[in-house]
Amino acid sequence: MIYFVARRLVSALSVILVTLAATFALFFIAPTDPAGAICGERNCTEQRYNEIKANLHLDQPKAQQFAEYTAGIFAGRDFTTSGVVRHCDAPCLGYSFKNDRPVLEMLSARFPVTLSLVMGYAVIVLTVGVFVGSMAAKRRGTVGDRGLMTSTLVLSSVPYYIVALMISLYLTILYPILPRGSWTPPSENIGKWFAGLLTPWLVLGIYSCVSYARYSRGSMVETLSEDFIRTARAKGLSDRKVTYKHALRSGLIPVVTIFGLDVAASLAGAIFTERIFDLPGLGVLVLDSLNSYDLPVIMGTVLVASVMIVVMNFLVDIGYSLIDPRVRLS
Repeated sequence: MIYFVARRLVSALSVILVTLAATFALFFIAPTDPAGAICGERNCTEQRYNEIKANLHLDQPKAQQFAEYTAGIFAGRDFTTSGVVRHCDAPCLGYSFKNDRPVLEMLSARFPVTLSLVMGYAVIVLTVGVFVGSMAAKRRGTVGDRGLMTSTLVLSSVPYYIVALMISLYLTILYPILPRGSWTPPSENIGKWFAGLLTPWLVLGIYSCVSYARYSRGSMVETLSEDFIRTARAKGLSDRKVTYKHALRSGLIPVVTIFGLDVAASLAGAIFTERIFDLPGLGVLVLDSLNSYDLPVIMGTVLVASVMIVVMNFLVDIGYSLIDPRVRLS
């Protein structure tokens, strides 16, 4: 097991280093002019343009820029804006001159919002989605199974942002059946924190449950037809034990894969949910940064999102080895 984890960890670190280089190349080596975009077309003097290039270190060779950016992640960096030196503590992902704040500080302020949203979403999809899919697989071919699968297909055919907009408009504003989305730190008031995230949790979680129910059902139907399941039943094990102890454990492997990638993508910024329900998370920060072309924030967000995906893939690999011991031996 230790050797398996070590191999996966080395692989994950290698991917992160490649991602760092690719992210830098995407923003600083591509044929674009970040300084000109930040300066704007109006009131952009040559002095201000050159100052922005110097602040972003764009006047240096590309290799030196990459070396300084990488070194800043481990040791911190100094930036100069309007003649004032600003220190960015490690891990430094850049400095937002538009907001006069380090990028990591801005991401850290928004991350708890997105993390809270994803936590509730994860609980709903793993409990409701997997349970519904397993129950449908046990009753394969029945009226309940067909009705469930038909309803999931109908719901999944509607774009998520339409569903979220309709619920936000009709069930929280026009007819306040559900509480409106808002953000209150749990350390200040746990009740308001829960109430403000309840509707986004339900909308994002239940909509995603549709996909997880189909994934779980398909995987469970295939697993329930395996030889080891027939052997377990022939030994006299109860149907409940066969389904939830033996079949579900094997059938969870493809679900874990999809779940890991979904959580990583959501942590990178659940853009539609945060914008529609007025949650100040990473998704809203990305949109605002794109509108103002705040290059350091965009680059930092892309890098963090990439690292999250790599980390979740690593955790999924570990989850594989815990669910199915054969993976550790491969």
